[in-house]
Order: sequence, then C-alpha cells, then structure tokens
Amino acid sequence: MGASPWSFSRIKSFEQCPKKFYHLKVAKDYKEPETEAMLYGTAVHLAAEEYVRDGKPLPPEYVYVKAPIDALCAKKGEKLCELEMGLTADLEPCGFRDEEVWWRGIADLVILDKESKTAWVIDYKTGKNTRYADKGQLELMALAVFKHYPDIETVKGGLLFVVCNELIRDTYDSSSAGKMWEKWLADYNRMEIAFDNDVWNAHQSGLCKRHCLVTECVHNGRH
Repeated sequence: MGASPWSFSRIKSFEQCPKKFYHLKVAKDYKEPETEAMLYGTAVHLAAEEYVRDGKPLPPEYVYVKAPIDALCAKKGEKLCELEMGLTADLEPCGFRDEEVWWRGIADLVILDKESKTAWVIDYKTGKNTRYADKGQLELMALAVFKHYPDIETVKGGLLFVVCNELIRDTYDSSSAGKMWEKWLADYNRMEIAFDNDVWNAHQSGLCKRHCLVTECVHNGRH
C-alpha cells in the first residue's frame, strides 16, 4: 500500500498524527469504533440524498434538514448527489475506482449551472456547531469539479451544518487552481515521504490521553 489513492479525510488523518494513521490505515492493527454520531451522520446523509435525488420524503426525525436543503435545491442547475470523482497523478479526471486513480472524493451535493459557468459544492455536516469547520474539503472538491467540468469557472462551496442551520461558505476560481494545488501537493508529498521511509512519528495533542486507540504510543493515557 502506498500514499495514493488519497482523499481529504486520509490526508487530514495523517496530519493529525502519522503514528495513529499508520496503525489505522496502513498496518490496520487497530480499528476505529463506529460511534453513534457517525451512524447518525450516515443516516442523515442518506436521507438528504434520497430526498434531493428521488424526491423521497424525509423521515420525521430528519425533517429539520428540509428547509436548508430546499433552499439549495431552489438554485438553478443540475443537481448531482453523492458525486464520485477521481483524478490521476497528472491531475486528469478519471473514474472513482479506475486503476490509475490517485485522488478520490465524494461530494454530497453538486449543483452545475453551466449557463453561468458556476457550480455549488455542498458538504452536509451533522455537528452541533461550526466551531471546528474545515473548508479544506470544499477546496479539494472545487479543484476536482474544475477538472471534471472544465467549462465551470467558479465554484461556490458550502459546509451545511444541518443541526444549527448554518452554511459556512467559500468561493473558488479556476484561475487560482494552480496555487491551490501547490499546497495540497506539498501535503501529499509529506505523506508520501512517510510511506517511502516507513517513518510514522507521533504528534502529541490533547486527544492522546483519553481518546487515542493506539495504546502502544508513549503519549497514550493508558500507560
């Protein structure tokens, strides 16, 4: 196994702690337990997908997401749910599961308005507040949209926090794609070096003592 194919979640996991990343994603001698919050997030994503794509009514427990999603659906353009995108190492568009895929990502909702050369990229979040909102995922999705839909010149991104009904926005221009890629390629190269040298240094943080699964790490609170 190498550094690719990579994704936003994969590279963020590596950045947070290379040692934990190694045990969870490479050696796979530890497994992250599925929490109630994770199961809830999966259920909300599925309900939103079926509502937008198929017109299936939202289950009663998720009707609170209807208003913000309806506002998005009212926007002009083709609606694409759970859009899978892949890129090769040469940053060319490819299928999500193609043999040559180097990066892959799934956008919860993409709205393509080809007439105005604009797209919306939306990621649903089920966290209770926006305190730790990270727009990096939107940026990567915007870069992929520019590759898969070359007529699109502007991507408006949004992290839709459905519980508190807040939309964290950003805008990306295709003319700035090169500079944006420089940053992500540098991040990827650091992960690739770790794979090449098989060196996985631990990053100590406030999460180590109570929340890390990797009990063999010197920073783990179970020692």
